[in-house]
Amino acid sequence: MRSLEGRNRSRATIAAYRADVDQFVAWLHETNAVAVSPSDVDKLDVTEYLSRLAARKLTGVSRARKLAAIREYFRHLVDHEQLERSPADGLETPHKEKNARPYLQTDEYSRMLSLAGASPRDFAILQVFLQTGVRVSELCSLRLDDIDLVHGLLHVTGKGQVERTIELERKGIQALKNWLAVRPLSLSDALFLNYQGDPIGSRGVQKLIFKYRTEAGITKRAGCHALRHTFATRKAERGVSPFQLKDWLGHASLNTTQIYVHMAKQNAKKVMEATSL
Repeated sequence: MRSLEGRNRSRATIAAYRADVDQFVAWLHETNAVAVSPSDVDKLDVTEYLSRLAARKLTGVSRARKLAAIREYFRHLVDHEQLERSPADGLETPHKEKNARPYLQTDEYSRMLSLAGASPRDFAILQVFLQTGVRVSELCSLRLDDIDLVHGLLHVTGKGQVERTIELERKGIQALKNWLAVRPLSLSDALFLNYQGDPIGSRGVQKLIFKYRTEAGITKRAGCHALRHTFATRKAERGVSPFQLKDWLGHASLNTTQIYVHMAKQNAKKVMEATSL
């Protein structure tokens, strides 16, 4: 996976690709006794693997990512002349379902914030999600010198190691000040720590969000990414331009950001209908 590191892929992406390739190899060992080396793998093996994943009800998004990992693995072998041709060449990428993006209503995230009020760290984590729309991996990667509370700025390193700056508003600044006032001393410069004083990981943040979502009585499937969607949707509803949203969210393409503009327009139609004279 060093080729991925050379292209500035995030550690999370590299770890996911490695796991996907390991799962494919494990499946080959179980189902194809003659596939003892990469040169023994053919296109039918990859096709059957994707079919098996579909039968297990894996989403198109998950299957597309696994195929991307398999492609990357065999491309690396071809580039280093360890293989003549990739068995993944010419395979069509699985269709990605256009599922509705879950986001929280004002009363829902307000209940979560209220429950987290007793914990400066948890409250600050929720506020950073809601006030900046960062990804969970970006939040976990934040360092103490990434926040500028004097000028109200948050420096974020996103996908592909691309850096961006997000303006912090009053609620976010105050929440971070409250957390820094009680943050334990640590050898780590990570902004957010776990209860052992080590940098909090994505899994820990996901458990935290699940805890407050459950305690708040929210039954929809809304994890860390739903808080990002909540930020983007609310901003779009309030007329923030897609160009500004693109910068805040760290999207590579404006097309990705446009979904929130469309969602905002749909909500506007519902409001108009609901308030019909």
